[in-house]
Amino acid sequence: MENEEKTGGNQSHILVFFFPVQGHMNPMVQFSKRLASKGQRVTIVTTTSASKSMKTANPSCFGSNLKVELVSDGSEHVNPGSETMEQSVERVQIETMKSLAELIKNIKNSSDANEKYPLKFLVYHYSMPWALNIAREQGIDGGPFYTTPASVKTICYHYHKGVLKLPLEGPTTKLPALPPLQLQDLPSFFSDPDTDPVFIKIAMDQFSNLSEVKWIFHSTFDKLEHEVLEWMANQNLPIKTIGPTIPSMFLDKKLQNDKDYGLDLFESNVATCMNWLDSKEAGSVVYASFGSLANLSKEQIEELAWGLNNSGYHFLWVVRDSEKEKLPENFLDKITEKGLLVSWCTQLQVLAHKAVGCFVTHCGWNSALEALSLGIPMVGMPHRADHPTVAKYVMDVWKVGVRVKVNNGFATKEEITTCIRQVMDTDKGMELRKSSLVWKELARQAMDEGGSSNKNIEEFVAKLKLM
Repeated sequence: MENEEKTGGNQSHILVFFFPVQGHMNPMVQFSKRLASKGQRVTIVTTTSASKSMKTANPSCFGSNLKVELVSDGSEHVNPGSETMEQSVERVQIETMKSLAELIKNIKNSSDANEKYPLKFLVYHYSMPWALNIAREQGIDGGPFYTTPASVKTICYHYHKGVLKLPLEGPTTKLPALPPLQLQDLPSFFSDPDTDPVFIKIAMDQFSNLSEVKWIFHSTFDKLEHEVLEWMANQNLPIKTIGPTIPSMFLDKKLQNDKDYGLDLFESNVATCMNWLDSKEAGSVVYASFGSLANLSKEQIEELAWGLNNSGYHFLWVVRDSEKEKLPENFLDKITEKGLLVSWCTQLQVLAHKAVGCFVTHCGWNSALEALSLGIPMVGMPHRADHPTVAKYVMDVWKVGVRVKVNNGFATKEEITTCIRQVMDTDKGMELRKSSLVWKELARQAMDEGGSSNKNIEEFVAKLKLM
């Protein structure tokens, strides 16, 4: 990688095993690049099924110290649609445990392991705590990587310890280190557990061996979640913030080739988006995207479509191919030059474009961090999992956006239009933009030389040398 930082001898080899969903993959890939820039050998590990979905790979932003390896998750022996979600999760765990152990053995037996780059550590997605056991059985250490906010982990911790009791006894609950939370602010696997049984199991399994680890990596930064992070540290949890985990050229600009994540599960319409945005005035475009997984109902898609259209602003809307059949009849014919719909885009480039004035988002953590890091105010329409809690912080804690009100889980076009106009063209919107720019600068400082996250990464690298 161009402008790689140089470190002394005794470099280490680190495995980074990520969860193959775009918003969870991106921050772990970015952390891998930061480690590689500090002279470490890093191998990104993903599953065979995930590799089949990768549409693009940009090795130029990786550098010579970083490569990708595949492990089998057994998917090659399964017919599509033949498993339930629970069966799929169980199969992936069993098969991946075996193939991950084999990969670690092979790397340790290679010449690099005994010479310049001894294998020392496995960074794994927090939903896979069993990976720690595999690592230690093979003679290396490991630690979880959290692609969710520390606030959500803290809510889960309180539930795990019996402090958070459901159903709530009143309209709000006050938990240590957290703002007052209503039921609608809790992760969906708590507010509506019947719809997310797999998620609540993952949320609890993360604590199965958390007390045994020496490092807990969080894709956040100290000033963003200071109160929560301080409280968790007082519970003797060795949390290290290493974010925002977005490409360097959008933050500290220290790694000149680091302009995108480098791995993508979707093919982006880059030229189409950029050319269209170039033709628009500064701050005049509403960007809308609901990530790689959100599955909105046909009725909600229709309300969102007319809410964007009726706002009066130009809009760029990411509608995945699987969602296009839910669009209102003849919608594309009616919006003409007012709106542009694409199946996927390079979100960082879009958010960084001068034409974009606000971001209508599902409040996925990676999307929210990108918006915070680029100073773009948000209109939050949380969908599931950690999204409601992120939306709460966006509106009430960081004060960088508004939240669309819902009735029985449904947002009307009128409410969507009102929220967009509030952010784009009111005194409140001006205050949100000012606050967004403050967080943008704090995000940059965290990853810059001497910043809290950069220092945590350097400390980790230094400790590995002593292992």
